Amino acid sequence: MSADRLPPRRGRGAVVNPPPRFESTTCEQTDDGWGSLEEPLPPLVTTLQPDRARRLITRNDSPDVPFDRSINPYRGCEHGCVYCFARPTHAYLGLSPGLDFETRLFYKADAKRLLAAELAAPGYTCGAITLGANTDPYQPIEREQRVTREVLEVLESCGHPVSIITKGTLIERDLDLLASMAKRRLVHVYISVTTLDDELKRRLEPRAASPAARLRTIRRLRSADIPVGVLIAPVIPGLNDAELERIVVNCATAGAQSIGYVLLRLPYELAAMFERWLEVHYPERAKRVMNLIRNMRGGRTNDPRFGHRMRGQGAYADLIESRLRRAKARSGVLDDCMPSLVTTHFRAPEQSPSPQLSFEL
Repeated sequence: MSADRLPPRRGRGAVVNPPPRFESTTCEQTDDGWGSLEEPLPPLVTTLQPDRARRLITRNDSPDVPFDRSINPYRGCEHGCVYCFARPTHAYLGLSPGLDFETRLFYKADAKRLLAAELAAPGYTCGAITLGANTDPYQPIEREQRVTREVLEVLESCGHPVSIITKGTLIERDLDLLASMAKRRLVHVYISVTTLDDELKRRLEPRAASPAARLRTIRRLRSADIPVGVLIAPVIPGLNDAELERIVVNCATAGAQSIGYVLLRLPYELAAMFERWLEVHYPERAKRVMNLIRNMRGGRTNDPRFGHRMRGQGAYADLIESRLRRAKARSGVLDDCMPSLVTTHFRAPEQSPSPQLSFEL
């Protein structure tokens, strides 16, 4: 049995662990004649290491995203979402975008000090920071590591606005900070809802919260007067797009103030990985799903061009856009109805005196 034909691992999203694209060598499992390939695979253990970053805030100038700075407390994500566009970033660590991405995790060590130093730097101009633009800030390891909590504590204390994207219900732990920030128009929360089908969720996002739990989180955040939007991300043609209207109705009923979507993106190694996942879990739909994706991506599996990568193009892409717009109108969800975030409360955090000794007499 070749490596790409091994059975899926329980509780994991990827069904393969391809080599990262920068590696010059690859490994392949072969039968040694002793039946080793027939032996049960050992359980995959999640490992965690510190990421010794020198700064926390990442800048971008993409016209496709509504923010210019973000913080990702973690690299890799234990949720295991098979479609995650961030998977190929693990190649920069010499690791696979497959199973490595969801089992070989890194946390931003010393996040509190690093962030305070950046916000206090001369010339820093306040602007909303996005948490969770790449990997989920409320993935399971946040329960013990509390990196996201530390980041929020710094932002709350100095009146800095933040926008959070997550599918993790652990965000409810931080209701105290979020409610305080919401009173000063310093926070937006966007909950990612991909499907309302528990079985599809289990295969797509094996370690993420259930659809029902995410709807409860929306209600609890709104009951604390925290602005909440929903991202249907990603929309996968032929797999979850039939649910669009139902997702809109349920999220609007739960209290979502805005609802948007992102079409599935398959950059770099992710295209082959996702196609293999389809062949394992939905073999009867695999060909149709991939054909629909190519139809909306100009015949390719991915279109990285600005203005196209989030929405796609063609008749099917236009239909998705139209369906979502009508569903939102029927549910009373208006565009641009999230309250704007403000920067007028920002005060740079005070820095501790330098440990360097003074030469003054």
